[in-house]
Amino acid sequence: MRLAMLSDIHGNLHALEAVLADLRAYAAPDRTWVLGDLCLIGAHPAECLQRVRELPQVQVISGNTDRRLVTGQRSHYRPKDAEEWAKFAGWLTQRDACHNWTISQLSYTDYEYLAALPPEIELHVPNYGWLLGYHGAPGNDEANLLPDTPADEVLDYFLDREGRFGVGGHTHIPMDRDLGTWRVVNLGSVGLPKDDPRAAYAIATFENGGVQVEIRRVAYDVEAALTALAQSGNTAWQWAAENFKHA
Repeated sequence: MRLAMLSDIHGNLHALEAVLADLRAYAAPDRTWVLGDLCLIGAHPAECLQRVRELPQVQVISGNTDRRLVTGQRSHYRPKDAEEWAKFAGWLTQRDACHNWTISQLSYTDYEYLAALPPEIELHVPNYGWLLGYHGAPGNDEANLLPDTPADEVLDYFLDREGRFGVGGHTHIPMDRDLGTWRVVNLGSVGLPKDDPRAAYAIATFENGGVQVEIRRVAYDVEAALTALAQSGNTAWQWAAENFKHA
């Protein structure tokens, strides 16, 4: 069984189309999981949502930004010093403008779809066991499971779950860690990768009781995505464009 896994598209249609083209050329998945953060930031929120909904054998969950769009909630960011505090009002203005513009691009049908998305997904693979998909971590769509997060802290999130393979996104940084009782994978990001200018997604192939995971990197036209953002009508496009910078 072959499972394609994508996360954190963030309204970046250029990156999404490049990833889907790579997937079509490279592998024919039996299923596709999309693990949240579909619309916010990029120039094409509605178009990305439509492309995701058109995928065959696809299952989709909500990410933290999807939740914010449909509930009006915002992140719990707090300034860490006086310098950040002095910039905080301006940052809030730009952030809210980006959220509001994204909402204006979505139809009520889009809203209903996003509002109905579950926070997690499960799948039993014969001869392997249970898989668990989430956005940040099980039970927390804003948790950051990073390559250097201590193993015991990662495993704490899985204490009340049964399974052996957990996969999520949110951090925009890929990882693949075998922690004994759990294999924990982060897909990175399709639309806003932090570690590399190329889009990221993953393919898991289950056979003979085991699994092979390949995290694939796909080049796309970043400048075209930024140009589309500048021409989108989003008054906070420059704020949004900052998210395209890489570590």
